[in-house]
Amino acid sequence: MATTAQPPLPTQPGPAQPSSAPVGSGAQSDLAIGEMLVRMGVLAPPELHEAYARHRQEGRPLTEVLLAGGRITREHLKRAQAARMGIEVYNAADGVDAGSGRTIDSRSMRRYLAVPVRRDPNGALVVAMSDPGNVVAVDDLRMIAGSEIRPVLATDDEIRALLAQSARIDDVVSDLADASETEGRDEVDADISGGTDDTPTVRFVNEMIVRAVDERASDIHFEPQATELVVRFRVDGVLREIVRAPLRTTAGVVSRIKIMSDLDIAERRIPQDGRMGLNVGGRGLDLRVATLPTVHGEKVVVRVLDNANVVLRLEDLGFSKETLARYALCYRRPYGAVFVTGPTGSGKSTTLYGTLNQVNDSERNIITVEDPVEYRLAGINQVQVNNRAGLTFASGLRSILRCDPDVVMIGEVRDRETAQIAIESALTGHLVLATLHTNDSAGALTRLAEMGVEPFLSASAVTGILAQRLARKLCPHCREQIEVSHAVLRDIADTTLLPANLPDPAPVFQAVGCPRCSGAGYKGRLGVYEMLVMSDEVKRLCIEGASSDAILKVARAEGMRTLREDGLMKILQGLTSVEELARAVG
Repeated sequence: MATTAQPPLPTQPGPAQPSSAPVGSGAQSDLAIGEMLVRMGVLAPPELHEAYARHRQEGRPLTEVLLAGGRITREHLKRAQAARMGIEVYNAADGVDAGSGRTIDSRSMRRYLAVPVRRDPNGALVVAMSDPGNVVAVDDLRMIAGSEIRPVLATDDEIRALLAQSARIDDVVSDLADASETEGRDEVDADISGGTDDTPTVRFVNEMIVRAVDERASDIHFEPQATELVVRFRVDGVLREIVRAPLRTTAGVVSRIKIMSDLDIAERRIPQDGRMGLNVGGRGLDLRVATLPTVHGEKVVVRVLDNANVVLRLEDLGFSKETLARYALCYRRPYGAVFVTGPTGSGKSTTLYGTLNQVNDSERNIITVEDPVEYRLAGINQVQVNNRAGLTFASGLRSILRCDPDVVMIGEVRDRETAQIAIESALTGHLVLATLHTNDSAGALTRLAEMGVEPFLSASAVTGILAQRLARKLCPHCREQIEVSHAVLRDIADTTLLPANLPDPAPVFQAVGCPRCSGAGYKGRLGVYEMLVMSDEVKRLCIEGASSDAILKVARAEGMRTLREDGLMKILQGLTSVEELARAVG
């Protein structure tokens, strides 16, 4: 049986190499892309021949024929174009590092249809371009940015969306600067208090809040410097600069935030605290606001509390099975005090919320006293501290104990009175969960003694102490394996214990950076824990007033894993890096 003759295809070079020809220009370029689609398995060779024949008959570009026939999608086409040129594909879901946008002016971005998106680990500026093969444009952008350029391929629609996003922020900042230049300082404040959502200041503040939510920021910092107002986001525990505005805009921005959080806009000499509730993209947010007078103006920090992001499963926080089992032994007891310790921002509140979720049921009366109440939990009675009205931790705790609680959670033990009531509550049949600011678990016993709690009371009431830190998780898409000797690992964790089957040198991972993690090499965070259980020997040392080092030594002998040792296990599991453990734990 005779086979149907297929139209001959022009001969193309072998493996794809980076090309200087504009993508999608000319029949030869389209044919090369078609053959790349065949190599990728998207098209079968007969399908390409059939499309090529229609291209010859109809005079339409080959790629248009393929798209019209439904054989490929634009995403397929983009990936084939990138593979032909030997470059990466821009993924819109990866977002844009705002700090890189100031390296190229908006006029040049529009001219070359190119938008900076981040910097790679080598310092090169990664630029999304619809025509990355335009070597003249790449050379011009290299001169404008003053650094090496690494183009990535983006579609025209993606470039337009990036340009619109960049233009929106530029316009908001420009309008804000123009408004503050034509109005006096007092006039700006007055306009804001009676302003509408169309004012430049309102749009600027709203834009920063929406962007912070999109980038998973936990805090927004509005910081007046010598000549500019700098806005920074804290993402995964690390601050990142977002935008700069003229210094004269500070008064208006600060006043707008004060009005939203019901603070006194006329008072600029003392710190103030407030809160506001907003709806962003259908998500209810609780924003905590703190102002601080500085030499250049008032600094404002807005903490973003998103109920959708609260983790209520302890298993999802990074606990090892052994540490979680030791912790569960303590909080599952019907009475006693369990302390969670660590510096500010170490995730103590999240751990306590997860613990409350574990013990929460209809048979228990659970009451908390917090400052502030960060997340609302169903079935739990949460009390907000109000120092102005006289509702302190101590007074609130005394009132709580008259309300027949089974479980009491104290947001922070700050003073002697609160510590005394917490310990006495644990001794009288209540389960008490509380946070304390100490560097490690054993140090919490010393801290309670310094607050005036008798050591024998602490030994009787406290059942366990959990110390913790938050470390950034390595991006699973770009982490790179390296080898580290056993001697270095022992020094990192200050231990002589390593897994028996661990090769020397041991394989671990380090951060690299890719589009999915915005070049940081990390995405998300996990906890590093140290769980001290109050054994008979630890209680004896506590009563004798032993040092925290002596208590720590006994606890380790009884099976406690220190913060560094727990971090080392997470390094060996490929979850975090040596450098990140050193940053988080010290």
